[in-house]
Amino acid sequence: MPTPANIDHIVYAVPDLETGIDELETRLGVRPTPGGQHPGLGTRNALLSVGTATYLEVIGPDPDQPAPQAPRPFEIDTLEAPRIVTWSIRVEGLDAAAAAARVAGVDLGGVRSMSRARPDGSLLSWRLTPLSALLGDGLVPFLIDWGETPHPAGSAAQGCRLLGLRAEHPDPEGVRAMLRVLELNLPVERGEAPALIATIDTPAGRLELR
Repeated sequence: MPTPANIDHIVYAVPDLETGIDELETRLGVRPTPGGQHPGLGTRNALLSVGTATYLEVIGPDPDQPAPQAPRPFEIDTLEAPRIVTWSIRVEGLDAAAAAARVAGVDLGGVRSMSRARPDGSLLSWRLTPLSALLGDGLVPFLIDWGETPHPAGSAAQGCRLLGLRAEHPDPEGVRAMLRVLELNLPVERGEAPALIATIDTPAGRLELR
């Protein structure tokens, strides 16, 4: 199963973060590490390393923040159950990569800067393409660049390994066309609904997470 070599992280959105963390620990045999708040977005996350520089981000509403003025990212406000909503790839020259994709017909949006504090007080900073919309129903990744910040996978809970990532969509060729612009080989097959499926090797055995 081919896997894009530059997967940065897979976004697993949940309606309730603590419940989502508990359920993943039961399924995977490893408890995701608390991440931090996303100020102004109304979200908080936890992380699980699935590779040297790849991680699973578990993200949900943050009860300690007021409700944001805009909808939370990753369609969290309308989630009925946990699911993988999208993924990201690391790039160097983020602005140039986003501009090249736009010229080729895939508009990833402008680039924005973000940051969050870890539980230990240290600051993570990164730049990425916007999260306001899930391109290709989430099957087309957003771009991210961590700059000088240590990659979060290094401090996330260890013990799992990503073996593969694939997708399903009612219009697989339309999604494949967008992925080709980004030079990505994510397998996309026809399915009744959009879905990303990660195959993960865990202490509890090999499993698929959707």
